[in-house]
Amino acid sequence: MIALSANLNKIALIRNAREGNFPDVITHGRVCLDAGAQGLTVHPRPDQRHIRPGDVRNLAALCRERQDTEFNVEGNPFAKPSGGYPGLMALVLETLPDQCTLVPDSSDQLTSDHGFNLKLDSARLLPLIAELKSAGIRVSLFMDPDLEQISLARDVGADRIELYTGPYAQAASGQHRALNDIFAAHCAAAEHALQLGLGVNAGHDLNLVNLPRYRTLPGLQEVSIGHALVVDAIGMGLENAVKAYLDCLAGN
Repeated sequence: MIALSANLNKIALIRNAREGNFPDVITHGRVCLDAGAQGLTVHPRPDQRHIRPGDVRNLAALCRERQDTEFNVEGNPFAKPSGGYPGLMALVLETLPDQCTLVPDSSDQLTSDHGFNLKLDSARLLPLIAELKSAGIRVSLFMDPDLEQISLARDVGADRIELYTGPYAQAASGQHRALNDIFAAHCAAAEHALQLGLGVNAGHDLNLVNLPRYRTLPGLQEVSIGHALVVDAIGMGLENAVKAYLDCLAGN
């Protein structure tokens, strides 16, 4: 079974457009779990434009209340503390999520758009990954479908990779002729990761249109979906949207 981790960033983004706590991130996280999502994902950033440190703490507590529920915190491990943001490493080691997905995005990026270049970042990542794993946290690295880079992910101690699916989703949206080649590259990357003993996650712009094909990726364990899930929830309701994605992942 492929797990769905519902990304709550967009819920927090809507909340932050006004003062107060409406919509409430924790309430909507609970709706996702009640509808069957196997986990929750957040990606706190230093500018706190969506998820805030308090959200991470409260969601960690929510997930601890639930059996068979995983909490995944994503972010740039090199981001420095800023204002009320303590830095990703400090926040993760405080809240102890089940999984930490390390992402090489800069503080001013609109969204994540590339995987790690481990030829450049391995030395800095090694002690951070070791620290997370010593705290009992599974470590996933946000990666492009590059076989050499995925081998380096194993070498730095990652437990899983999360394949960046942005180019696949973009090609699928227009039925681009490169779609088959892109998907084949992702399949090769997943098979390579599995041979190395790495787990395989995926995420970025996956939706109900492009997910039926992507769910056939070899060994796929988890997808994190936020933007499309919230967009679909506008039309069909959040509970129904979560169930629609679960049905899609099950091949129904």
